[in-house]
Parts: sequence; structure tokens; C-alpha cells
Amino acid sequence: MTQPNPAKKIFFKGANVIPLTLAVVASLIVWLIPTPANLEPRAWQLFAVFVGLITGLIGKALPMGGISFLALTILIVSHTLTVKEAFSGFGNPIVWLVVAAFLLSRSFIKTGLGMRLAYHLVALLGNKTLGLGYGIAATELLLAPAIPSNTARSGGVIFPIVRALAISFNSTPEKHSQRLMGGFLTLVAFYSNLITSAMFITAMAANPLIAGILLENGMPLTWSQWALAASLPGLLSLLLMPYIVYRIYPPEITHTPGAKRLAHEHLEVMGKMSKYEWITALVFIVLIFLWMFGELFAIDSTTVALFGVCIFLITGVLTWNDIKEEHEAWDTLVWFSTLLMIAGFLNQFGLTKWASAHIHFLLDNMEWWMAWPLLVSIYFYMHYCFASNTAHVSSMYAAVLGVGIALRIPPYLIGLSLAFCSSLFACLTHYGTGCAPILFGSEYVNLRTWWRMGAIMSVVFLLIWVGLGSMWWKFLGWW
Repeated sequence: MTQPNPAKKIFFKGANVIPLTLAVVASLIVWLIPTPANLEPRAWQLFAVFVGLITGLIGKALPMGGISFLALTILIVSHTLTVKEAFSGFGNPIVWLVVAAFLLSRSFIKTGLGMRLAYHLVALLGNKTLGLGYGIAATELLLAPAIPSNTARSGGVIFPIVRALAISFNSTPEKHSQRLMGGFLTLVAFYSNLITSAMFITAMAANPLIAGILLENGMPLTWSQWALAASLPGLLSLLLMPYIVYRIYPPEITHTPGAKRLAHEHLEVMGKMSKYEWITALVFIVLIFLWMFGELFAIDSTTVALFGVCIFLITGVLTWNDIKEEHEAWDTLVWFSTLLMIAGFLNQFGLTKWASAHIHFLLDNMEWWMAWPLLVSIYFYMHYCFASNTAHVSSMYAAVLGVGIALRIPPYLIGLSLAFCSSLFACLTHYGTGCAPILFGSEYVNLRTWWRMGAIMSVVFLLIWVGLGSMWWKFLGWW
């Protein structure tokens, strides 16, 4: 009897041939196009690999960590990047904040504190799954003004509760039951984070940078003025978003009759909080305090998160085996580091500046009311090329704002439109901001659904924030 070729078997088990071929072809097509004038050759080569990587991720050519590792190797072998440059993303603080958030969330699950909090939330809002979604959105709104890191807010506080809620209703990736509830709650948590990040200067790290750029261009904006400008579109978004997600991506568990009674029964069975639950709760209170006021002590968000993990290790809440077994964290470390690194070098090599210059050329001599939505849309959808809100803002906000002013668009109209889009555009991908890989990495929503929902929500956000928002700012007399 002929024995099967083990190498062939392994290959076809490890790689999805058609998507992998499409990714390679897409990368080669872009690679073979002559490098545009005034652009460094390495920038175009890096962009070609990026196109192949995204194509491979969408088609699931390999697991996300695997396709990212392949892209890293290609960049090194082709001399597009040095080994040091290729692995520079692994030293990015935001990457380790994401990893630490996964590890912190494990403590909620292991000790049972997350389940306890989930049952309390169910007892309060548990008649319908949609009510739980609004509870998550309300929690985000309360935390956003005080915690300036949207990654810490979502990954450190909201994500553990979402995960525990899903598990309490037997909705887990391991049981292939994500659609019961976990997928819906994950998307609501993600979009709530982006909406609240846009609503307050202190809710997202890049917002103070935007305020500074506006001030330099003669458009001062105080904390209260920012919040006022964002209030109507923000509250409307929080009101509509859970329902929109509910209708487009409905959970299989929609009504939970008796959930409140069941929650109270489970809480009675759980009894009093254990020692490890108290430790977890106290550590998280300290972490939230430090995330809120860490700047006063010169402590950044990543350091705070790593400190929390260390306390859990010392106190025995987590063991080193728990750390090693959190495979979602280490998989996310590989693919998010790679995407963050590529996005950074695309900016460093001048691709974003080259794109901005061409945008100005294309829109020149256009009436401002026509150029305004086009310019905002271009800025919004350019985020497909970025793995960080801050990187996108720092590389493009001032340039696009300058283009808008040169095209005679009312300054506050273009300034506010771009400012709020600087949080909302992260809805597009699973890597667009720090909290995205945390929530996506939980494996409650697959990649195709994440991108499809992101495309839909991008239109919803633009209609609310730029369409309705512009009328609100007109009413306020700002343009």
C-alpha cells in the first residue's frame, strides 16, 4: 500500500493554497509596478508585502500569526528591512499593553470575579441581550473621560466583563458557540470604545495632539467645547449602534426570561468573594486609578498593565503556566507587532506624505462643499494602512487639515470632522487601534465578519458624525 506523503499532508493542512496564492500574486503585482516618483523604493516594496499580507489575512491563507511571520521573513529576505527593523514592532509599548490586557482578563475568569460581575450585570439588565449591550456602552461612556488609553479601558476593564458574560451563557470559541451572545457583545464593546474615544479629549491618546494642531491653526478647542461638539453625534451613536449591530449580527440568545432570577441563584451559590477575587478586584481598582492619573506619577499605561500582571503572579492569582497557556495573547503579539511595524515604516518611508500630496492635487480647484466629504472619506479609509490611531493622526491629520483649509473648507468644519474620524476610523479593521486585537483575538468574531461589519459601521459613523454632526456644529455657530 502506498504511504501518503507526510510533507504534502502537512502542507495542505497548514496552508490554504488558493488564498495563499492570491496573496502572493497580489503582492507581486504591486511589487512589479514601477516605484512612483519621489517615493523611496523600499516604501513601495513594503507596501507590496502589506497588500499581500492583508489579502492573506482576509482569505485565511494561514493562521494570523503564521501569515504575519511569513511577511516578516519576506521583508528580511528581500532586503526591504533589516532583521532589527523587521522585529522592531515587538518592542512597541502598545503591543505589550495588548498582551498584558489578555493576561489581566485571565484573572477575571480564573478567580470567578468576572463571572460574578457578569451575573450582577445580568441581574440588573438581563431581560434581553440587547440590554446587556447598552449596559456595556454605558460603562464605556462613564469610563472614557477618565481613562485616556482606549486600549487600557477596553482591554483592562470592559473585555474581562464581556468575556465573562459570554461564558456565563455558554458562548465560547471552544464550543463554537460564539453567535449565542459573545460575538454580539464583542462588537458592541469595540464600537462603544471608538465612539466614546471620539467624545472626549481625554478619552484617546491622540486627541490632545489634535487639539494642539487645531490651536496652531487658530482653532482653539477646550475640553468642554470638544465634548459639546461630540455630544449629539456621540450620544446618538451610542443609542443606535447596539441596535444596528443587533439587527445585522443578531445573537442567537435574544431573550433571557428568568435570567435575573438565574443570576441571583448563581450569586447565592458562589457565596462570598474568595481571597483571590478580592485581590483581583483591589488590583483592578489600583490599575484604573493609575490609568486615570498615571501621568502625575510618570507611569504610562503599559507599565501599569505589566505591574498588574506581576502582582497577580506574586500573589498566586495567576501562575506562570497560566501566562504560557494564554495562547491568544502570544498569537496577537506576533501579528499585531508585524502590522504595527509595517504601518510605522510606511509612514517613515514617506508613503503617507506621498499619498497626501496626491490628494491635494486631485481635489485642487474643487468647490469646498464637494471637497469636504471626499477629503474626510479619504482620511477615514486611509486607516486601512494604519495599525494605530496615534500614528495616523501624527502623520496625516495636520497635512489633510492644511489641504482642507487651502481648499477653503470652513476651518472648524474640516477640523472637527477629521478630529472625530480619528477615533472612529479604527472600526474598519482588526488591527486599527490597540483595543481591536484584544477583542478580535478573543475569537468571538471571525475576520470576514469583522471587516464586513467595520465597512457597514464606517458608513453609519460618517453619516452621524460628519452628516448630522456638521448640522449640529452649524447650530452651535462654529462655521
